[in-house]
Amino acid sequence: MKVKVLFFLVIAFSIVMLGCNNAPKSKSEKQEVKAEQKHMVVAYVAGYRDFDFATIDVLGITHINYAFGNIRDGEAVFDTTKIDGKTLTLLDIEKLLSLKSKNPDLKVLVSIGGWSWSKGFSDAALNETSRLKFALSCAKFVKDYNLDGIDLDWEYPNQVGAGNTHRPEDVQNFTLMLKGVREQLDFMAKEEGKGKHYLLAIATGADKAYVNNVEMGEIHKYLDFLNIMTYDFYNGHHDITGHHANYMASANPELDMNSAVNAIDMHVNAGFPVEKINLGIPFYGRIWKGVKAEGDDVLFKKAETVGMGIDYVNFHQNVDANGYTRYWDESAKAPYLWNPEEKTFISYEDEESIALKVEYMKQRGLAGVMFWEYSADHDSRLLNALVKDLK
Repeated sequence: MKVKVLFFLVIAFSIVMLGCNNAPKSKSEKQEVKAEQKHMVVAYVAGYRDFDFATIDVLGITHINYAFGNIRDGEAVFDTTKIDGKTLTLLDIEKLLSLKSKNPDLKVLVSIGGWSWSKGFSDAALNETSRLKFALSCAKFVKDYNLDGIDLDWEYPNQVGAGNTHRPEDVQNFTLMLKGVREQLDFMAKEEGKGKHYLLAIATGADKAYVNNVEMGEIHKYLDFLNIMTYDFYNGHHDITGHHANYMASANPELDMNSAVNAIDMHVNAGFPVEKINLGIPFYGRIWKGVKAEGDDVLFKKAETVGMGIDYVNFHQNVDANGYTRYWDESAKAPYLWNPEEKTFISYEDEESIALKVEYMKQRGLAGVMFWEYSADHDSRLLNALVKDLK
């Protein structure tokens, strides 16, 4: 009898303890859970690529930025004209939205602008009337296409870019433009209710010229995050070989400061919160041909061509094969390929350099990473390495 009583007392005590463990979390506990958010992985996808967006593996991706929307008559629009010979189609947006069935937390945005379509930004930001017109069009754009937000890729305020209109007033006008877009998105969300929040993000340059022409200490008030394009340090304007996405500063005396670390530091020192910054990672390389080099000393050497872009999918097979050797620059923490027979140099990103950048991102307290561009990756090799490192 005593044994039975003791048994029932133990059962009753266990039930009470289980009830305590399942009690509602306190406010502080809820805050701790909220603080344990995973890092962002922002994938740019190019609408002008011949690619089926319904096949994207989104399990490791948090945000997709579709490139691009255009600016026409001062308004954000979905432009069905051609980029690189391919016509953009709204079917792409539908396919991206359908990916939420595989990842319900996925956020889909459209990026307005880019290198070719930034011509209308300066005029759209010029005065209060033009900014309101643009802001209203952004909100309508988000609503019409059932998006989670919008990404503005102005390349670049108060800089010529691809022959774009630019003015000194761009510096402050960009801030006012972002403020206006933020207000219209918030107003639309408030009207819809249910605690809705629409995202506003931008893509930024990684050099001093960009930071000097944007009010970093002000624009963060209106943004959910920004994506730094920490690549193209050596690019299609350079007929000298070099790293296009190095993690650390290299030994090159001319462009010594160009690096991912330096770009982050410049943004933060200018007043942008580190926890809202995504570090950019390229899924493409830069290739130079006819390099004037003797032996294996091929960095920062004159070439017959400039550094043209080449997708990882188009050169992955040349890593330590087909006459190419993979090298590692310890100072820059960056890989490159060299073919002495063909005098060809390729700067690129690989699993080792990605791992270092992810570790830095975690230690520095960044929001996450961004990459350009999904279809450029071979068998998701770089993306899989990125997601694995994040875990």
